[in-house]
Amino acid sequence: MNEVDLRDSSPEPFLLFPKDFLWGVSTAAHQVEGDNCNQWSDWELAGRIKSGDTCGKACDWWENAERDFDIARDLGLKGLRLSLEWSRIEPEEGRFDPAALQRYRQMLEALHERGIEPIVCLHHFTHPRWFEQRGAFLRADAPQLFERFTREVAKAVGDLCRFWVTFNEPNVYAACGYVLGEFPPGHKGQLFNALRVNRIQARAHVLAYRALHELVPDAKVGWAQHYVVFEPGQGMASRWVASLLDRLFNHTFFDLIESGRLGFPFGLLNGRNREARGCCDFVGLNVYSRFHVAFDIRYASTFFANVFVPSHVPQGDPGFDRPYGEAYPQAISEAVRRAAGLGKPIYIMENGVPDAEDQIRPWLIVSALRELHGLIAEGHDIRGYLHWTLTDNFEWNEGWKLRFGLVALDPETQHRTLRSSAKLFSEIVRGNGLAVSTMAPAPLSNTLP
Repeated sequence: MNEVDLRDSSPEPFLLFPKDFLWGVSTAAHQVEGDNCNQWSDWELAGRIKSGDTCGKACDWWENAERDFDIARDLGLKGLRLSLEWSRIEPEEGRFDPAALQRYRQMLEALHERGIEPIVCLHHFTHPRWFEQRGAFLRADAPQLFERFTREVAKAVGDLCRFWVTFNEPNVYAACGYVLGEFPPGHKGQLFNALRVNRIQARAHVLAYRALHELVPDAKVGWAQHYVVFEPGQGMASRWVASLLDRLFNHTFFDLIESGRLGFPFGLLNGRNREARGCCDFVGLNVYSRFHVAFDIRYASTFFANVFVPSHVPQGDPGFDRPYGEAYPQAISEAVRRAAGLGKPIYIMENGVPDAEDQIRPWLIVSALRELHGLIAEGHDIRGYLHWTLTDNFEWNEGWKLRFGLVALDPETQHRTLRSSAKLFSEIVRGNGLAVSTMAPAPLSNTLP
């Protein structure tokens, strides 16, 4: 890894990143493509989007992704993560759509033409209706079905992609779908099923990892892990429930890849998967927030943990019915130190804040990158930072309520406007670092209702 140095010859101290550091953005197919037909489309039809919004054309990527690729190129970005929508590629079980694969091939070629490295994600929360209707990742044969999908993708576009993410945030998928009821299939309190889903996803990850290495000689394969800091309140009970949430949310999938089994006591629940041990070439980290935790007997559904965000801490725009989370750049350090135990290169695959008025996003970007620079100087093998996201998109249950883009989008007209944070990020990317004077004090918070 290239040495990180302090550029003393410049007029002011400068935080310089490694020579080949990958600067980019991350996206997700359902949120940007428009006109989807997957289990999230059915969730929307059932009236489960909190804001009442509809996805519609989203960012119109299926017809015109190249418009945003031009923006990424003009910003100087070197990497763009996108997911390939399983439901488009295999709309019916066993039938693969060559036109969909050809469109994805066009997208990847378009990125290469613009000098942008594509990072392909195979599962970013969405999959075909037929797969959902038959149990999704509770199916015993789900790993084999995911492997078959992976092989078709690799044969179609493998020559255009080196970096592969099998699953985006398997912990979020399991927790929100089977414990909190916030994502399809909308179940609540099914902890054992959530753990089972993650074990089956880990097995699917292994089969996809092997298939990709078989079919794509220079493949680099990992997954993207969401990592949240749970800050306990006063008292032993609060510390205990915060530790439990940390163990269940942050460490379950890590444990499966690191040791091939769930950590104690959950490993007693048939939590072995030895073949997953060490089965990754890199670790992707999605890092956003810190939540505060207090023991409260009224919150039995969340293991007696009241999870909240104090009003005085830095935070972006609130969600439809609750704060999104404390904007906490230091969470990156905790996540990196956890991931370092696998001994693999690390990429920050997502980091951002919902902020329509761009009030704290500039502070978040420079604060996160200062944190990263310090970690690299300590010797951590961090090879890239991908901001979430390029253009405002359809934010799952929140619809158009939360705006994460460096570029503002009017979904009705598809008009795009660069925010000031886009220009700041572009300057950082082009300079491969930032001046120390770029740092700014954190605002206490955005205005909350």
